[in-house]
Amino acid sequence: MPHGLIKTREEIEIIAEGGKLIHDILHNTAKLAKPGLSTWELNEFAEKEINKIGGRPSFKFYGTKKNPFPSGLCTSINNIVVHGIPSKTDILHEGDIVSLDIGMEYKKLYTDTAITVSIGNVSRQAKELMDITKKSLDFGIKEARAGNRVGDISAAIQETVEQAGFNVVRDLVGHGVGYDVHEEPSVPCYGKKHDGPKLEEGMVLAIEPMVVMGEYSLLFEADGWTISTADGELAAHFEHTIAITKKGARILT
Repeated sequence: MPHGLIKTREEIEIIAEGGKLIHDILHNTAKLAKPGLSTWELNEFAEKEINKIGGRPSFKFYGTKKNPFPSGLCTSINNIVVHGIPSKTDILHEGDIVSLDIGMEYKKLYTDTAITVSIGNVSRQAKELMDITKKSLDFGIKEARAGNRVGDISAAIQETVEQAGFNVVRDLVGHGVGYDVHEEPSVPCYGKKHDGPKLEEGMVLAIEPMVVMGEYSLLFEADGWTISTADGELAAHFEHTIAITKKGARILT
């Protein structure tokens, strides 16, 4: 683990301050997600709230100069796993589920967090998918403590999901965060206990289970960002930024 990716106590407190703010913005955005609303409107609200507090939407213009991500919020409906681009023509409907993923630069440090919410009444299977994805995040976070390894987080997520009859995504991962949007180490949604990089006090990680109802094969869309399930089945996504401490994980978002 490069020493530069270990954050100081002061840096972690700033990340926690930004994390509390972006948590509130994300959940207030989620409250607006109702049938008839466009994903563009969700993004407009989230970006304005970030700007009000002096933050910067870290996803906006992220990526290559030829194809930067255009928005501060990712809005991934139903079979879209991640990186759904907000649009005036993407209208939320009764029975949809939508993943809202957001990042912020605040006082030169970064946080990243996501939730999946239901639009009106959704199917029993969709509810179960969301519940298990959130549960797998909770179990993964419990393994995020100094002395453990990344594989302990990954294995806890995978075991929770597969015991419920769902699958974890293999081609996308969580990651370090703090000095930049994405840092080392990678934090996969699957793995073996006692495997991978050792967790050290001061590390800050974005742990993000991405769970699918069907097969875990993915379809990378032509826009260069949107990633969907290849079989068209539903996907859910939950994420927290956490810090590794002597006593375990501290949730920062």
